[in-house]
Amino acid sequence: MKYIELSSTPVSVIGAGTMRIARFTDQEADEFVSTALDAGINFFDHADIYGGGKSEEVFGKLLTAKPELREKMFLQSKCGIRQGYFDFSKEYILSAVDGILTRLHTDHIDSLLLHRPDALMEPEEVAAAFDELEASGKVLHFGVSNQNRWQMELLKSCIKQELWADQMQMSIAHTPMLDAGFNVNMGDDPAIMRDGGTLEYCRLNKMAVQTWSPLQVGYFTGTFLDNEKYPELNELLAQLACDYSVGKDTIAYAWLLRYPAKMQVITGTSKPSRLIDAARAADIELTKEQWYAIYRAAGNRLP
Repeated sequence: MKYIELSSTPVSVIGAGTMRIARFTDQEADEFVSTALDAGINFFDHADIYGGGKSEEVFGKLLTAKPELREKMFLQSKCGIRQGYFDFSKEYILSAVDGILTRLHTDHIDSLLLHRPDALMEPEEVAAAFDELEASGKVLHFGVSNQNRWQMELLKSCIKQELWADQMQMSIAHTPMLDAGFNVNMGDDPAIMRDGGTLEYCRLNKMAVQTWSPLQVGYFTGTFLDNEKYPELNELLAQLACDYSVGKDTIAYAWLLRYPAKMQVITGTSKPSRLIDAARAADIELTKEQWYAIYRAAGNRLP
C-alpha cells in the first residue's frame, strides 16, 4: 500500500467507501473493516447521508465493540446535503458533525468534506464553523467534494485552514477533467472545460484528488467492466490484468492512481474480496504508453 502524508498521518491511496454498508450485520461490518486494514487500507470514507446515517451507525457499532481499531483508521465524513437542497450554514455544519461523531462513536473525525457545492454558501459562516470544529478537536482536517477551482478560491478567501482534498467523480469512462486538457482551443465537445481545471488546481495546491465511482460510466449508470458498450476497453484491461496477474478492476484503479497528483481511489464495493483487489492497485505503476492506450480504448481520441 502507498500512503499520503497528512500532518504526519499516513492516509492510504485506496479508500474504503461506506455508502453500501448500511445493512451490514455485525459480522459483515467486522469482516469489511478487518479486510481493509489487513490490506493496508486505513482510509474509510463516510457521509452523513449514506443510508440516512445508518452506514455510520453500523460502523460506529463496530468501533464500540472494538475501540482499539480507531487508532488504526483515518476517518472521513461529509456533510452539506439535505433533503432537496444543500446547506453550508454554520449551524448546520456544526450540528451535522455532532451527529456524525455520535453515530461513529468517536470524539473526532480526521477529515470533514463539504458535500457538493452550496450556491448560497456564505464563506464567513463556513470559516466560523471550521474554526469552532478545529478548536474543539472534533475535526482535524478539512476539504471539499465536487467543487471547482473558483468555488474553492471563494471558500479559501475566508477560512484559515488548508483544504487538503477535493472528492470528484472520475473513472476511465468518465474523464471530462482530462478531456479539456487534451483539446485546448479546439471546437469540439471534449474541449469544453466543465470543471475549471480542477486537476491542475489540486496539483498546484498540493491537494489530494479523491476519485469516487471509479468503475462507473456516468452518474450511477453502471460499470464499464464487462460492459458490451466498451469492448475495446475490456479487451485491453483483460490483457493488462493478465500481464500483472490481477483483475480488470485493479487495473482500472491503477489507471487513476497513475495520474501524477495526490490521487486517492474511493471504492464503492461492499465485498471484502474487492477491497483486496483494490489494494493491489497501489503496487502497480502503469507506463505512459499503457495509460494512454487505456484512455483511447475507452472511446477517447487524442488531437
